[in-house]
Amino acid sequence: MVLAPEIETPPVERRTNLLRGLRSHLDAQVRGQPEALDLVTSVLTRGELGFAQPRRPKGSFLFIGPTGVGKTETVNVFTRYLFDGRLPIRFDMSEYQLQKSVEKLIGEHRGDRGLLGAAVHGHSRGTLLFDELEKAHALVLDLFLQVLEDGRITLATGETLDLTGFYVVFTSNIGSREVMGMASPPFSSVKRTVLTRAAQQLRPELFGRISEKVVFARLDYETQRSICSRMIAAECERLRRLGHDVQPEPEAIEFLVREGYHKTLGARPMRGAVERFIQDAVATEVLFGRTGSGALVVHPARDRLTFAS
Repeated sequence: MVLAPEIETPPVERRTNLLRGLRSHLDAQVRGQPEALDLVTSVLTRGELGFAQPRRPKGSFLFIGPTGVGKTETVNVFTRYLFDGRLPIRFDMSEYQLQKSVEKLIGEHRGDRGLLGAAVHGHSRGTLLFDELEKAHALVLDLFLQVLEDGRITLATGETLDLTGFYVVFTSNIGSREVMGMASPPFSSVKRTVLTRAAQQLRPELFGRISEKVVFARLDYETQRSICSRMIAAECERLRRLGHDVQPEPEAIEFLVREGYHKTLGARPMRGAVERFIQDAVATEVLFGRTGSGALVVHPARDRLTFAS
């Protein structure tokens, strides 16, 4: 029998196939944010198909909304998906609040590339993530104006970084206090409140240069419950690879949802609750010479999980 030679999928076709699956991939990983994911998918699709302005980043975002609603997670998910599993290059703007922070970012002298230059060196594409934008010093914000307008930045070494192959994402919690004080507001009211506060607090020339302002909604109980189920599955799979076959019973899942749910902090405490209670149950079993596998139930004291005897 003569086998036909394998035909390699052309790069352009591979890219379009990847983009066709982008939205469904985001939906599977980020819960409760359909409008935000619509905007993100639109910008990423246009950027990857080459429709972005050639002298600017492939796309720029301001991800804004309460804490723990999926802003950073969205960046991580789409970056891994588009760039072969790589994570975004991340900078916490709470560490760049002083005037000398500019030197920290782009270098202090001719032999110093700075943290940004060092992180980007060797990469022509990817995602730059700047968390808590509002905390950055004004001179650091000046650097972002150059990045957003010209797709480049000059380091202390004299080198010019070409950032036109990158997505630039800023996150912010501006307006979160007002939103969390609102009783069951419609998303349109949340969006209007958050964008108004952001426009007031951020410099107009910076706010105007960011191409897409993406407001993330608060997570209701059912959405957090769904997130908890996904986190439980991920943690159990991780433990399975370590040799522990953990099977949470429905009562254990309900316990973890109750312990992890937080109206104000979103899904962030949920991960901690899932990891802590499941790992504690496995660790206790292992300490007593058992396998740390089996059905996971709520302890009679109702304060922790244990394995069914």
